[in-house]
Amino acid sequence: MLPFVEKCLSTQLAELGMFAFPVSQIIVTALSAVDPRIATRRALESACPDFSPDPAGRLLLLAFGKAAFPMTMGALDVLAGRFSDGVVVSKHIPSDAGALPASFRLLLGAHPVPDERSQAAGLATLGFLSNLTDRDRVICLISGGGSALLTDPVDGLTLTELQQLTHQLLACGASITEINTLRKHLDRVKGGGLARAAAPARLDTFILSDVMGNPIDAIASGPTAPDPTTYAEAWSILEKYHLESIAPAPVISALKQGLEGLHPETLKPGDPIFQHVTSNIIADNATAAQAAEARSRILGWQSSWDPTPLYGEARRAGVQLGATLSHLAAQHISSQPFCRVLGGETTVTLQGNGLGGRNLETALAAVPILAGVKNAALITLATDGEDGPTDAAGALVTGETMQKARQMDLNPADFLARNDSYTFFQQVGGLIKIGSTGTNVNDLAFLLSYGP
Repeated sequence: MLPFVEKCLSTQLAELGMFAFPVSQIIVTALSAVDPRIATRRALESACPDFSPDPAGRLLLLAFGKAAFPMTMGALDVLAGRFSDGVVVSKHIPSDAGALPASFRLLLGAHPVPDERSQAAGLATLGFLSNLTDRDRVICLISGGGSALLTDPVDGLTLTELQQLTHQLLACGASITEINTLRKHLDRVKGGGLARAAAPARLDTFILSDVMGNPIDAIASGPTAPDPTTYAEAWSILEKYHLESIAPAPVISALKQGLEGLHPETLKPGDPIFQHVTSNIIADNATAAQAAEARSRILGWQSSWDPTPLYGEARRAGVQLGATLSHLAAQHISSQPFCRVLGGETTVTLQGNGLGGRNLETALAAVPILAGVKNAALITLATDGEDGPTDAAGALVTGETMQKARQMDLNPADFLARNDSYTFFQQVGGLIKIGSTGTNVNDLAFLLSYGP
């Protein structure tokens, strides 16, 4: 996959007038550093002697998320022949799905909004984990997207109502942590739900993190982790975004019943169930960003990694990135190119009905700020290769992008007002299309200057 990504990047960047070869190398190095198969293999190899169930028990594998299949292959690289059964829940059917053992089931779900397949996968997973004993052991592989790909609404709540709430939360710009707090209190899988289902078996979780800071209770809504959030916090999020009057009535009812103690809380830190659960972060956004920074340095670039995460409204982040790059480019008098790498996950508050994602909207907001800036470029990129509901990973903006827009009588502000960033870059140029990368560790931004 990654050689194909590098070829796509090199071709697209060259067509856009970029210093293509080293830039594509830097980006592909970042993605390679968070290759799910390699990261999983490395993590299991270091602990392999410990992964033996009781002689009378079974070793099982459960994987779900956008990187579920390559993570599974990494586990099979180390433990092939030792699993008695497995369930893999993915967004896509991989081309080499036939490599899975005959005893493994490959299920599909939807993202970012769960669908009937997601619910079927949730029910199948809970069934898979039922009736285990303390002699059994489960290796659980989690990656971003797991919240939507695996779901089972609580009693009284239908999938349609959970979908409606998810759409409302995405549209109002709620953060992924806020969305997951509500999910954990409305879904049996989440908030330690899988740990409860698997008990009393031993459960070892390996996580490819798509949440900044790596809080294990937030990644994929913490299905194998203790949940410190409460019904009261979930309700306060509805109030924050003024959804308490428009959210589906069964959602309101379920949360109110939880507040009144009629529904049990999610599993909390200190629960005895977690005495048999371990959690391990195997790669994250910092892994990718630091690898990119190191590669650019090897290539002879001035390089730096800014550990401050990108967050908040995408359009504000775009303005900030554009202003930072403009300043850096103005101060850049060396013939040595520079690269600054940042990572994070912004949000988009929908105001129109256009097509785009947070990386594209970030890039669009930077277009006027970078107008006329010479020998500089901003690249925003979703590490999974799919920015929102689009087929683009992100976009490239240079000092000439605004000029091209004016020549075509296009105003970036108009496209921004209707959240139509994809259409803007489709017309002006700058879309980066690399296809699904098989990994998912949030987003990356590259501030580049390649001449004084």
